[in-house]
Amino acid sequence: MLTIDRSVPPSGGGTGLLKAENLSHAFDYPLFQNISLQIEEGEKVAVIGVSGSGKSTLLHILATLLEPQSGNVNLLGSDIYSLNDRQRLAIRRYEIGIIFQFHYLFKGMSGAENIEIATLLSETEPDDSLLVRLGIKDLMQKRVTELSGGQQQRVSIARVLSKNPRIIFADEPTGNLDDETAHVAMDAVFEHIEKVCGALFLVTHDERIAKSCDRIYRLDHARLEPVR
Repeated sequence: MLTIDRSVPPSGGGTGLLKAENLSHAFDYPLFQNISLQIEEGEKVAVIGVSGSGKSTLLHILATLLEPQSGNVNLLGSDIYSLNDRQRLAIRRYEIGIIFQFHYLFKGMSGAENIEIATLLSETEPDDSLLVRLGIKDLMQKRVTELSGGQQQRVSIARVLSKNPRIIFADEPTGNLDDETAHVAMDAVFEHIEKVCGALFLVTHDERIAKSCDRIYRLDHARLEPVR
Protein backbone atom coordinates (compact mmCIF):
# COMPACT_ATOMS: atom_id res chain seq x y z
CA MET A 1 0.00 0.00 0.00
CA LEU A 2 1.35 3.39 -0.98
CA THR A 3 1.89 5.79 1.90
CA ILE A 4 1.56 9.40 0.80
CA ASP A 5 4.11 11.87 2.09
CA ARG A 6 2.09 14.95 3.08
CA SER A 7 5.14 16.88 4.26
CA VAL A 8 5.00 19.39 1.43
CA PRO A 9 6.93 22.54 2.40
CA PRO A 10 4.48 25.24 3.53
CA SER A 11 3.96 28.44 1.62
CA GLY A 12 6.31 31.20 2.60
CA GLY A 13 5.45 34.82 3.18
CA GLY A 14 3.02 36.63 0.93
CA THR A 15 -0.21 35.49 -0.65
CA GLY A 16 1.02 34.01 -3.92
CA LEU A 17 -0.34 30.50 -4.37
CA LEU A 18 1.15 29.84 -7.79
CA LYS A 19 4.15 31.35 -9.54
CA ALA A 20 5.40 30.19 -12.92
CA GLU A 21 8.58 31.59 -14.44
CA ASN A 22 9.91 31.39 -17.99
CA LEU A 23 7.89 28.34 -19.04
CA SER A 24 8.57 26.98 -22.52
CA HIS A 25 7.23 23.84 -24.13
CA ALA A 26 6.99 22.28 -27.58
CA PHE A 27 5.74 19.13 -29.23
CA ASP A 28 6.05 19.05 -33.02
CA TYR A 29 6.16 22.85 -32.92
CA PRO A 30 6.72 25.44 -30.18
CA LEU A 31 3.57 25.91 -28.08
CA PHE A 32 4.76 28.75 -25.89
CA GLN A 33 7.98 30.41 -24.81
CA ASN A 34 9.09 32.22 -21.67
CA ILE A 35 5.65 32.43 -20.06
CA SER A 36 5.52 33.83 -16.54
CA LEU A 37 2.42 34.06 -14.37
CA GLN A 38 1.56 34.58 -10.72
CA ILE A 39 -1.79 33.91 -9.02
CA GLU A 40 -2.62 35.27 -5.58
CA GLU A 41 -5.05 34.10 -2.90
CA GLY A 42 -8.64 34.59 -4.00
CA GLU A 43 -7.80 35.19 -7.66
CA LYS A 44 -9.56 33.66 -10.62
CA VAL A 45 -7.50 33.67 -13.82
CA ALA A 46 -8.82 32.66 -17.25
CA VAL A 47 -6.85 31.78 -20.37
CA ILE A 48 -8.54 31.88 -23.77
CA GLY A 49 -7.19 31.07 -27.22
CA VAL A 50 -7.77 28.97 -30.31
CA SER A 51 -7.57 25.17 -30.25
CA GLY A 52 -3.99 23.95 -30.43
CA SER A 53 -2.49 27.09 -28.94
CA GLY A 54 -1.22 25.22 -25.87
CA LYS A 55 -3.81 26.17 -23.25
CA SER A 56 -4.36 22.65 -21.95
CA THR A 57 -0.63 21.93 -22.00
CA LEU A 58 -0.01 25.02 -19.89
CA LEU A 59 -2.69 23.88 -17.43
CA HIS A 60 -1.12 20.41 -17.20
CA ILE A 61 2.26 21.97 -16.43
CA LEU A 62 0.87 24.23 -13.71
CA ALA A 63 -1.16 21.36 -12.23
CA THR A 64 1.84 19.02 -11.67
CA LEU A 65 0.95 16.71 -14.59
CA LEU A 66 3.64 17.62 -17.13
CA GLU A 67 7.15 18.88 -16.49
CA PRO A 68 7.99 21.87 -18.71
CA GLN A 69 10.97 21.67 -21.04
CA SER A 70 12.26 24.83 -19.40
CA GLY A 71 11.16 27.10 -16.59
CA ASN A 72 9.83 26.36 -13.12
CA VAL A 73 6.53 26.27 -11.25
CA ASN A 74 6.17 27.19 -7.58
CA LEU A 75 2.90 25.92 -6.14
CA LEU A 76 1.93 26.60 -2.52
CA GLY A 77 5.53 27.40 -1.70
CA SER A 78 7.11 24.39 -3.41
CA ASP A 79 9.04 24.10 -6.65
CA ILE A 80 6.86 21.22 -7.80
CA TYR A 81 9.22 19.70 -10.34
CA SER A 82 12.03 19.47 -7.81
CA LEU A 83 9.81 17.42 -5.46
CA ASN A 84 9.78 13.65 -5.47
CA ASP A 85 6.83 11.68 -6.84
CA ARG A 86 5.27 11.13 -3.42
CA GLN A 87 5.33 14.84 -2.60
CA ARG A 88 3.80 15.75 -5.96
CA LEU A 89 1.12 13.11 -5.44
CA ALA A 90 0.35 14.60 -2.02
CA ILE A 91 -0.17 18.03 -3.60
CA ARG A 92 -2.38 16.49 -6.28
CA ARG A 93 -4.41 14.55 -3.75
CA TYR A 94 -4.88 17.09 -0.96
CA GLU A 95 -4.21 20.59 -2.27
CA ILE A 96 -5.42 20.89 -5.87
CA GLY A 97 -8.42 19.85 -7.92
CA ILE A 98 -8.44 19.32 -11.67
CA ILE A 99 -11.63 19.52 -13.72
CA PHE A 100 -10.83 17.82 -16.99
CA GLN A 101 -12.53 18.54 -20.29
CA PHE A 102 -13.36 14.85 -20.79
CA HIS A 103 -14.52 14.05 -17.21
CA TYR A 104 -12.33 10.94 -16.58
CA LEU A 105 -14.99 9.39 -14.36
CA PHE A 106 -14.87 5.69 -13.50
CA LYS A 107 -17.40 4.36 -16.01
CA GLY A 108 -18.16 1.12 -14.19
CA MET A 109 -19.23 2.99 -11.07
CA SER A 110 -22.11 5.22 -10.06
CA GLY A 111 -21.84 8.97 -9.64
CA ALA A 112 -21.92 8.52 -5.88
CA GLU A 113 -19.05 6.02 -5.96
CA ASN A 114 -16.94 8.38 -8.09
CA ILE A 115 -17.38 11.13 -5.53
CA GLU A 116 -16.85 8.77 -2.60
CA ILE A 117 -13.48 7.64 -3.97
CA ALA A 118 -12.34 11.27 -4.27
CA THR A 119 -13.38 12.07 -0.70
CA LEU A 120 -11.76 8.93 0.69
CA LEU A 121 -8.45 9.73 -1.01
CA SER A 122 -8.49 13.37 0.09
CA GLU A 123 -9.89 12.58 3.57
CA THR A 124 -12.92 14.85 3.21
CA GLU A 125 -16.69 14.32 3.42
CA PRO A 126 -19.28 14.38 0.60
CA ASP A 127 -21.51 17.48 0.56
CA ASP A 128 -25.14 16.71 -0.30
CA SER A 129 -25.98 20.40 -0.62
CA LEU A 130 -23.46 20.66 -3.46
CA LEU A 131 -25.16 17.80 -5.30
CA VAL A 132 -28.52 19.51 -4.90
CA ARG A 133 -27.12 22.79 -6.15
CA LEU A 134 -25.65 21.15 -9.24
CA GLY A 135 -28.91 19.31 -9.92
CA ILE A 136 -27.42 15.82 -9.67
CA LYS A 137 -28.59 14.61 -6.24
CA ASP A 138 -31.18 12.27 -7.77
CA LEU A 139 -28.68 10.90 -10.31
CA MET A 140 -26.08 9.64 -7.88
CA GLN A 141 -27.06 5.97 -7.99
CA LYS A 142 -26.94 5.80 -11.78
CA ARG A 143 -23.87 4.43 -13.48
CA VAL A 144 -21.75 7.00 -15.26
CA THR A 145 -22.59 5.41 -18.62
CA GLU A 146 -26.28 6.13 -17.97
CA LEU A 147 -25.66 9.86 -17.58
CA SER A 148 -25.63 12.48 -20.31
CA GLY A 149 -22.46 14.40 -21.10
CA GLY A 150 -23.69 17.41 -19.14
CA GLN A 151 -24.62 15.27 -16.15
CA GLN A 152 -21.20 13.61 -16.20
CA GLN A 153 -19.56 17.03 -16.28
CA ARG A 154 -21.50 18.12 -13.20
CA VAL A 155 -20.49 14.93 -11.39
CA SER A 156 -16.89 15.69 -12.34
CA ILE A 157 -17.18 19.22 -10.92
CA ALA A 158 -18.81 17.90 -7.74
CA ARG A 159 -16.04 15.30 -7.37
CA VAL A 160 -13.38 18.01 -7.48
CA LEU A 161 -15.18 20.40 -5.11
CA SER A 162 -15.79 17.52 -2.68
CA LYS A 163 -12.01 17.24 -2.25
CA ASN A 164 -12.00 20.77 -0.80
CA PRO A 165 -8.94 21.82 -2.85
CA ARG A 166 -7.06 25.07 -2.36
CA ILE A 167 -6.35 25.56 -6.07
CA ILE A 168 -8.61 24.44 -8.91
CA PHE A 169 -7.41 23.91 -12.46
CA ALA A 170 -10.34 23.74 -14.88
CA ASP A 171 -10.03 22.76 -18.55
CA GLU A 172 -13.20 23.73 -20.45
CA PRO A 173 -15.37 22.87 -17.43
CA THR A 174 -18.60 24.12 -19.04
CA GLY A 175 -18.09 22.68 -22.52
CA ASN A 176 -20.96 20.18 -22.16
CA LEU A 177 -23.33 22.45 -20.23
CA ASP A 178 -26.12 24.77 -21.33
CA ASP A 179 -25.79 28.43 -20.36
CA GLU A 180 -27.93 28.27 -17.22
CA THR A 181 -26.28 25.12 -15.87
CA ALA A 182 -22.84 26.48 -16.75
CA HIS A 183 -23.40 29.56 -14.63
CA VAL A 184 -24.72 27.49 -11.70
CA ALA A 185 -21.64 25.24 -11.88
CA MET A 186 -19.16 28.10 -12.16
CA ASP A 187 -20.83 30.01 -9.33
CA ALA A 188 -20.26 26.94 -7.14
CA VAL A 189 -16.58 26.90 -8.17
CA PHE A 190 -16.18 30.64 -7.57
CA GLU A 191 -17.79 30.44 -4.12
CA HIS A 192 -15.50 27.55 -3.18
CA ILE A 193 -12.44 29.60 -4.14
CA GLU A 194 -13.68 32.47 -1.99
CA LYS A 195 -14.43 30.17 0.95
CA VAL A 196 -10.97 28.58 1.06
CA CYS A 197 -9.04 31.73 0.03
CA GLY A 198 -7.87 29.68 -2.91
CA ALA A 199 -7.31 30.25 -6.61
CA LEU A 200 -8.70 29.22 -9.98
CA PHE A 201 -6.82 28.70 -13.24
CA LEU A 202 -9.42 28.34 -15.98
CA VAL A 203 -8.96 27.39 -19.63
CA THR A 204 -12.02 28.13 -21.73
CA HIS A 205 -13.38 29.04 -25.14
CA ASP A 206 -16.36 30.71 -23.46
CA GLU A 207 -15.46 34.36 -23.16
CA ARG A 208 -18.60 35.02 -21.10
CA ILE A 209 -17.32 32.65 -18.41
CA ALA A 210 -13.84 34.13 -18.73
CA LYS A 211 -15.22 37.60 -18.04
CA SER A 212 -16.34 36.40 -14.61
CA CYS A 213 -12.66 35.98 -13.66
CA ASP A 214 -10.39 38.65 -12.20
CA ARG A 215 -7.84 38.43 -15.01
CA ILE A 216 -8.01 37.17 -18.58
CA TYR A 217 -5.08 36.17 -20.79
CA ARG A 218 -4.95 35.07 -24.39
CA LEU A 219 -2.44 32.40 -25.45
CA ASP A 220 -1.55 33.15 -29.05
CA HIS A 221 1.58 32.75 -31.19
CA ALA A 222 3.48 31.21 -28.28
CA ARG A 223 2.88 34.17 -25.99
CA LEU A 224 0.55 34.77 -23.05
CA GLU A 225 -0.87 38.27 -23.40
CA PRO A 226 -3.16 40.03 -20.89
CA VAL A 227 -6.63 40.83 -22.17
CA ARG A 228 -7.92 42.37 -18.96
